[in-house]
Amino acid sequence: MNSPRSKTAILVHGAWADGSCWSNVIVPLRKAGLHVIAAPLPLTSLSDDASALRRVIEKADGPVTLVGHAYAGAVIAAADHDRLNSLVYIAALAPDEGETVADVFYRTSPHPDAPQLQPDAHGFIWMPEQGFTHAVAHKATPDQLAIMTAIQRPISLKCIEEKAPAPAWKTVPSWFLIAGEDRMIAPENQRFMAERMAARVRSHSVDHTPMYTAPNLVVEIILEAAGLA
Repeated sequence: MNSPRSKTAILVHGAWADGSCWSNVIVPLRKAGLHVIAAPLPLTSLSDDASALRRVIEKADGPVTLVGHAYAGAVIAAADHDRLNSLVYIAALAPDEGETVADVFYRTSPHPDAPQLQPDAHGFIWMPEQGFTHAVAHKATPDQLAIMTAIQRPISLKCIEEKAPAPAWKTVPSWFLIAGEDRMIAPENQRFMAERMAARVRSHSVDHTPMYTAPNLVVEIILEAAGLA
């Protein structure tokens, strides 16, 4: 039997973020007995990101729980590996085989406060500061918003236009935290994806970035998925 310390949670950031977005949950997870890795993604294409995540999985100890926020939900499902124990979706996107991230993102009309985004001349999409304030993290503190804006990393248009492979959630147990006050990914889209994958659903009145604004909820669902709750 694996000891708690031999279990690993790999936390995967979405668009406009890096591993620091998990700073409020890393220490609580470690104190609960999990080894924790915040995986870096290049955000250059879905297949590039899945390959980068597989390299992290290969370096991890024991059974792995993959945790994906937003766009990273597509990545954790595309990085299938025989070490996967569970998947956790935090207000995330979960395209099925042959679908794109854009397909599931745009299933419903966007929230009135959602930003209108366009790629730059290099094919990368940046988030304007008001997008963080009004949609990405409208419940965050001013300090948290300042940090998110400063550390943002753009996402390539290729990430959202590439068709997804057969997703790991079809064979790996999955959990889904639905953000009921999400202004980026419509809560009804989240529920559709969670029900389609037969995930264990937790729904709360949180914004799009609960790892910043409701970290205890995120910690609880990760520990449950890792078998430590």
